[in-house]
Amino acid sequence: MTRMRALAALALTGSVGLAACGGEAAESPGQAAGTTGSAYATGKTFTLNIAADPGALDPQGAATSGLFALTQYAYDNLVAVAADGSIQPQLAEAWTAEGATLTFTVKSGVTCADGAPFTAQTVVDNIAYVTDPENKSPFLGVFIPAGATASAEGAKVTVKLPAPAPFALNQFSNLPMVCDAGMKNRASLKAGTNGTGPYTLVEAVPSDHYTYQLRQGYTWGPGGATTAEPGLPATVVVKIVANETTAANQLLSGAANAVQITGADAARLSGAGLKSVDTQALVGEQWYNQADGHPTADPAVRLALTRALDLNQLQTAITSGKGAAATQLAVLAPSGCAGDAVAGNLPSFDAAAAGAGLDAAGWVKGADGVRAKGGDRLTVSLLYDGALGSAGSAAAELAVAAWKAVGVDAKAVQQNQTQLSGAIFGTGGWEVAWVPLNVSTPDQVMPFVSGPAAPKGTNFAAIDNPDYLAAAKRAMAATGAEGCADWFAAEQALYKAADVVPFANNVVPTFVKGAELSVVGSIVPTSIRMLG
Repeated sequence: MTRMRALAALALTGSVGLAACGGEAAESPGQAAGTTGSAYATGKTFTLNIAADPGALDPQGAATSGLFALTQYAYDNLVAVAADGSIQPQLAEAWTAEGATLTFTVKSGVTCADGAPFTAQTVVDNIAYVTDPENKSPFLGVFIPAGATASAEGAKVTVKLPAPAPFALNQFSNLPMVCDAGMKNRASLKAGTNGTGPYTLVEAVPSDHYTYQLRQGYTWGPGGATTAEPGLPATVVVKIVANETTAANQLLSGAANAVQITGADAARLSGAGLKSVDTQALVGEQWYNQADGHPTADPAVRLALTRALDLNQLQTAITSGKGAAATQLAVLAPSGCAGDAVAGNLPSFDAAAAGAGLDAAGWVKGADGVRAKGGDRLTVSLLYDGALGSAGSAAAELAVAAWKAVGVDAKAVQQNQTQLSGAIFGTGGWEVAWVPLNVSTPDQVMPFVSGPAAPKGTNFAAIDNPDYLAAAKRAMAATGAEGCADWFAAEQALYKAADVVPFANNVVPTFVKGAELSVVGSIVPTSIRMLG
C-alpha cells in the first residue's frame, strides 16, 4: 500500500502526504533482520528506498514527507523531541519557554558543512526567513507562529511570539536550520545542502537517488549524538523506487537496507523474518476544495459527497484490512492530546440522504444520470497518492462508484507526491483529495485549515470554519494538554461541516535488513547502525 514520511508537515511520507512533526516508533518484537547487539560494522553504505522524489531540496520550501525525511540527514533543529515526548538538546544546549517568550542558547563549536560557524544570528535569520510571507514557506504558522520575531545577543536567541503557544518547543523541534551561505543563496539549496547535520549531500540525481556522506567531528546531534558512534554508515543512499514490490525485492536481496511498506508485500517481508520499526499514522483523510469555481465550494455538495461514502468500507480498503478508524488529526506519537475526537462526529453513511440533499440544493439529475445546477455539471476529481499502491486504487474506485451512484460525474486521478503537492498548493485543479496530514500536536493543523488559502497560505482547501477558529482560540490560550478538550471541539467542528474527513489510521512499518535504526517521525540518522 504505502510508504511513509516522517510527516511534518508536513510532516512525515509516501503514505503520509504532508508532514509536520515527528512520531515515535518502536521495533516490532520477534522479527530480526540481524540480531540486536551484533557487532556493528564501520564504513558501510545504508540504502533507503522511498516512493517519490522530493523535488527541490530547500528544507524550508515544501511540506511533503519525502523532503522532510531527506532533510534530517543534512540539517539540524534547535531542539529534538524524544520518543517519550521529552525535549532534548540539539543545536541549543539550553532553552526556556515562559508565556510568549522563548529563549535558546546555541551550543559553541557547531559548524556548518562548509566549515563556517553556526551562530545565534544564523538562527535569527532562519526565523526571519520563514516568518516573511513573501518567502511562502509552508512552515509559517506550523513551526513558527505568524508574527514571531527573534533577536540574538551572544549565543542567546530570544523569540517573541504574538501570543503564548501551547506546544511551542515541539514546533521548533521540527524547524530545520539553514547555514549562512544557504540563506544568502537559496537557489543553491534546490539541488544541494547547506546545514549543520551529520551528513552532507554529495550527489543528487532527481527521480533516481541522493547520496550523503558522513561528517567527521559532529557532536551536537539529538540528545548529544555524535558521528563517532560505531556502526554509523559512512554513506547514505536514498533511492527513488515507486513500485512497492520492486522496493521490497531490493530489501530482500540486500540491495536496500530500509523501506516503508504496508501493502501485500509487507506480509511477505514479515514472513521472511525481517524486523520492522512501526509508526501509527493517519493514512486516510479526505479534503474538499472550497475555493470559488469548484462544486465542492457548496456545503451541500461536501455533505452529500461525504454521506455517500461508507467510510468503514474505505478504511478497510485503503489499509488492506489492517487499519482502524481515525481518532484525531494529531495522531503521531508522542501525541499532544490523547483520545478520540472523530467517533460520532462525521456525517453518517446514507446514500439516500446524500441524493436528497443534492436535490434540495438544486443539483438535478439529467437524462444521463449526472446532476447539474445552473448549467454546470456536478463533476469532481479525486486526487490520491500513487504511493498508496493497489490498496489506494481500490479505495479510490469505491469512492468514485459511490459518488456516481448518487449522480456525480466522478473520476480518480493517481499522482505522485510531488504532483499532488503541486496541485493542492499551486494549480488548485482538484475537487477532492486524499492527503493525510500527520502531526503530533493539534496546533500544527491550524495553518492547513484556516488563514490565507493557497497559494498565498497553506490552507490548501480554502476552509473557513468560524466554529473551528473559536474553539482553537480557546485551546491556544491553554498550556499543552490542558487545551485538549477545546482542540477536540475545534476538530469536531471541521468533521461536522465535512471540511475534513479522516477515515483511516494504520501502522506503517519500516522494514530493515542489515541495520538497526529508530524512527521518530522519520528515520533518525544518528540512530542508524550497520550490522556486521
